[in-house]
Amino acid sequence: MYDFLIVGGGIVGLSTGMSLYKKYPNAKVAVLEKESEIASHQTGHNSGVIHSGIYYKPGSFKAAFARRGSKSMKEFCEKHGLDHDICGKVIVATTKEELPLLDNLYQRGLENQLDIDRIGVEELKEIEPHVNGLGAIRVPQAGIVNYKQVSQKFAEIIKEHGGEIKLNSSVEKIMEENNYVKVETSKETIEARTVINCAGLHSDRIARASGYQTDMQIVPFRGEYYKLVPEKRYLVKNLIYPVPNPKFPFLGVHFTRMIGGEVDAGPNAVLSFKREGYKKSDFNPKDLAEVLKYKGFWILANKFMKEGMEEYARSFSKKRFTKSLQQLIPEIKEEDLVRAPAGVRAQALNSDGSLVDDFNIIMGKNTIHVCNAPSPAATAAIEIGKEIVQRIPEPSHLLKQTNRGEVHV
Repeated sequence: MYDFLIVGGGIVGLSTGMSLYKKYPNAKVAVLEKESEIASHQTGHNSGVIHSGIYYKPGSFKAAFARRGSKSMKEFCEKHGLDHDICGKVIVATTKEELPLLDNLYQRGLENQLDIDRIGVEELKEIEPHVNGLGAIRVPQAGIVNYKQVSQKFAEIIKEHGGEIKLNSSVEKIMEENNYVKVETSKETIEARTVINCAGLHSDRIARASGYQTDMQIVPFRGEYYKLVPEKRYLVKNLIYPVPNPKFPFLGVHFTRMIGGEVDAGPNAVLSFKREGYKKSDFNPKDLAEVLKYKGFWILANKFMKEGMEEYARSFSKKRFTKSLQQLIPEIKEEDLVRAPAGVRAQALNSDGSLVDDFNIIMGKNTIHVCNAPSPAATAAIEIGKEIVQRIPEPSHLLKQTNRGEVHV
């Protein structure tokens, strides 16, 4: 019997496994991943940004996790020699109407205890010479990293301390007993004292399979990107973001220099017809039916009908997508852009149509369900893993065992 069984081999599940060994060096831990390799979905399709936490409501888990997470992620990468760059970013107002919103965002950043600067046009041009802007916020804490590489290091640490990563193992049934949980997978039946659900795009389904009904459902939104052709990468030095629309829950298209030197432009945000639907043609009848039957989706859709139609228009029109990018960098042309891999965001949505905007962790009898781990989950993965482990009731049999040495992460 395992002490801990983690469902989901993304960055949050792997961070949780690593944190478990730090607290319980003698524990028997396994991670279940339904794909043939770890970090295959949200983690592996991530923009690679180390976020600062400027956008998030002061006092929220998101704000605290991002602030602490950006620091711990940087320290982890330095310790293990992982490629990263704390390059900073600028958040740019391109119209007079956006300047008050920029000022509000600056105040929020200060409330979140961030060392940021409100800068004018001249300083903005020194940082990003090709940007069109009336003012900006400079966020020096932001950076870039390859989160798949980080996840591989997490998995390596788990294995070094006796943990198992079980690939090609999808969960088919969960039975929570008095003192343990029985999990049937596509390969075997496993028993564990505690099961931790870090299933990302399928976290709500795993919670329901364990017998826990929540007032939320995962609705998948696909974010589509373009890349700048190599000869136009000079237009972007580091990270360039627009001022987010406070009425619309997504950040808007932006420019991201990746750790390998490529520059991504995007994303938009459109409903995906499959929970892991990275292409327009991807379709899963069950996934789509769940969305269309959910009243919370229709409330959200009606509320943001105009914005949603604009997102779909950009999805099918490169010209429209280019025009939105030109608000930040007027020199961008359609021929400067080539299609890049898309990502899918697991957006948790309440039945009243409101977005679950913060981390949501449900404690079961012998299960823990991370039902919402939105951006900045990758940035904050180390801190989220610590938080999950702190919430687990301490197993007396592990505390009594002799430690086999401190786990260094």
